[in-house]
Amino acid sequence: MPLEAIPWWEMLARLILAAIIGAVIGWNPQRAHKPAGMRTHIMVSLGSALIMMISLELFLRYAGQSQNIDPGRIAAQVVTGIGFIGAGTIIHAEGGLVRGLTTAASVWAVAGIGLACGAGMYILAGLGTAVALGALALVNLLINMKKKAKKS
Repeated sequence: MPLEAIPWWEMLARLILAAIIGAVIGWNPQRAHKPAGMRTHIMVSLGSALIMMISLELFLRYAGQSQNIDPGRIAAQVVTGIGFIGAGTIIHAEGGLVRGLTTAASVWAVAGIGLACGAGMYILAGLGTAVALGALALVNLLINMKKKAKKS
């Protein structure tokens, strides 16, 4: 007997939350004209939430019919696959410098937050967002302080 499916309105809420979180975290690289800005972060978070819900729905739909149903298997591929998008933001050297690591890392973090949204782990998604935004803001503050100190 299949378990109860996630209601459509909750699926929609999870997708919207993932998109909003992706937009919020993607705003910083967007302002800095980085290769992976708001749209990329929105799509990664939204796609991760969608994939997580597909995993959960498959588990709920076929629970008890097979021992090989594991909702983490599909979601785990997001963690691996998102590395290719992250690598694309890094692979452009300027004068021997590698750039885009922070943007790639934020895309990867947004994928994790999207998975949390898709799994209905709203508190975890919120905490992950707060910590990610806090870390980005703190580092920006420190960089700006260092630049001002150099000018003085």
